Amino acid sequence: WLLSTACTELRYFTNPAAVTEGYAILSHTWDRDGEQTYQEIQVIIARCRKADENPRNHVSEKIRRYCEVAERDGYAWVWIDSCCIDKTSSTELSEAINSMFTWYSLAEVCYVFLEDVHFDDDPFAEESQFRGARWHTRGWTLQELLAPAFVIFLSLEWKPIGSKHDLCIPLWQCTGIYSKYLTREWDFLQSSIARRMSWAADRKTTRVEDEAYALMGIFGVYMSTIYGEGRHAFVRLQEEILKKCPDQTIFA
Repeated sequence: WLLSTACTELRYFTNPAAVTEGYAILSHTWDRDGEQTYQEIQVIIARCRKADENPRNHVSEKIRRYCEVAERDGYAWVWIDSCCIDKTSSTELSEAINSMFTWYSLAEVCYVFLEDVHFDDDPFAEESQFRGARWHTRGWTLQELLAPAFVIFLSLEWKPIGSKHDLCIPLWQCTGIYSKYLTREWDFLQSSIARRMSWAADRKTTRVEDEAYALMGIFGVYMSTIYGEGRHAFVRLQEEILKKCPDQTIFA
């Protein structure tokens, strides 16, 4: 499911290639009070159709501002994990998680919204808000940093701070991912398993299973998602990695 930037209506696309004009994608940290869901967006859309109103005027500020930024930059379609997946369907959720890395990697641009960084912050300063952003500590945002070719960081005010290329040095210093991987001079998919695992070592996820699921794309593996299996998900991830790649650094 993708959102129309003009009116935040949802449309289903079978794969990224079906979005012929391209799309933008959002990376963010979820608000602790929750985010608007797929079902809530559908309710808003239905209500606005009856009232002949634009749903974009009634969605959350985050979704509205994101659509406005993307529309200004020329994108008709956007994706955001909080409301573009019907999480009540286990089949759709599993499919979305397994294809998420692909959708990020094929996006025209990934906007990273940093809710705890102001526009006047200097990312290169040693004690900058950018370096201390919560976004750097989350499990899912690792693939959202690495997969897209073009990443733009946005401040709390929804103003651009810089691109992944512009900020590769402070990003390296606060994530441990060498700058040449961020600028794509080196292919991170060719780095050792141990190195890629180390990038995720200090990151946190709300659900323990997501510690494994968030890394599937980074290692190019696919597996069913079984919420409730706990840390066994990480064992299954390692087994799938070993089937595909004989890199012994996984034991490090």
